[in-house]
Amino acid sequence: MEEDIGLGSPEDMEHLAFKRFSDGKIKDGLKLLLRAAKGYESEGMKEDAARLYKYLGLLLVRKIGSVEKARPSLLKSAYLYLDMIDSELAKPEVDVDLLDEYCTNVLEIFLTLKDERNLIKYAEEFTTIYEDLAEAYKDNADVSMAVRAYEIAYIYYRMIGNEEGYKRISETMITLYGQLAEERLEKGDVEKAADAFYRLATFIHALFGYDIHFIEMMDTAAKNYEKAGKLAYSSGNLPKTTTLLVKAQYAYLLARNTSRAKLIGINTVKMLNQLVKSYRSVGDEESASKKLVELGEALIGIGKLEEGFQAYKKALEVLTGLEPKTRVRLAVLKKFASERGDAEVLEKIELVEYYLSRGKQSRALDIAEKALIVIPDVERILELLHRAEGIYE
Repeated sequence: MEEDIGLGSPEDMEHLAFKRFSDGKIKDGLKLLLRAAKGYESEGMKEDAARLYKYLGLLLVRKIGSVEKARPSLLKSAYLYLDMIDSELAKPEVDVDLLDEYCTNVLEIFLTLKDERNLIKYAEEFTTIYEDLAEAYKDNADVSMAVRAYEIAYIYYRMIGNEEGYKRISETMITLYGQLAEERLEKGDVEKAADAFYRLATFIHALFGYDIHFIEMMDTAAKNYEKAGKLAYSSGNLPKTTTLLVKAQYAYLLARNTSRAKLIGINTVKMLNQLVKSYRSVGDEESASKKLVELGEALIGIGKLEEGFQAYKKALEVLTGLEPKTRVRLAVLKKFASERGDAEVLEKIELVEYYLSRGKQSRALDIAEKALIVIPDVERILELLHRAEGIYE
């Protein structure tokens, strides 16, 4: 190696490790990554150490295909995260989102290791923590924070397939989201009310499946998104209008109100084409590309798959990151779920949207892709999607 790796900070070694990876020197990169992780740990930088130990373990699984060789690094990461969980819980004010990040990392590690005993053990511990936090927030009349804490517990129960647990929380969430929706309507915040009705529908689905209860609540969400879109249009905010109308389109689709979804979709496509031209006329390619993703979603929603993926392909000429890829897959999944009334696909949609809302784009994309692959007769759609992303070219 041309650089002296015997000296330097953990940050320097981490930087060098990724340089080795980009140069194709995988073994050297792995050694450097391990040294960087140990360096962070010796300096008391637990979060960075845990992050690198986990990354190293996952890399060993992907590159070498050996869970056993990855086990020491992954377990080291898990126990560091468990230490950080204890430290966070000892604080007077717990950061529920940071705590969720630590807990999720622990659970993902035991999932990777196929260690069902520890997965269930820690998932049950974490759900208890979050349910206790949620109850405390509820007692203090902090409904928004109670909802956030309950949602996290719900996801952990889903992760381990604890039906009794997630259904029990769903009953509570239906009450809380109903309360939030009514409060937001009273304040005239139609958009936030629509969000609450949409989430309310999700928890109704967890209890009753893809039935009339779910459909009616999703239709209520759709009507509120549509109303919010009209309010945005009346105030001259066309970009916000299209965003809300695409949400309305897909909520109507999930409510199986296909005629209303199609009408909104057709009108939204016209507005989006107008917006894209407007942005391009002033050289704002980034804004144009963001609206091209929306255009792709709207076109997929009305069944124009080839046109939708073409718009998506143009968006990717400018946009990077995983969010556009996840959103387009979500659009396909929602279209499929609505056409077949498929409750299992709806469960995957729920998970993808949860992780996307938490900024966990890699996890969201992975779930969306895997959900898409198992859909019957999906080969043509996957080919169009992957061609748009340049995989076949």
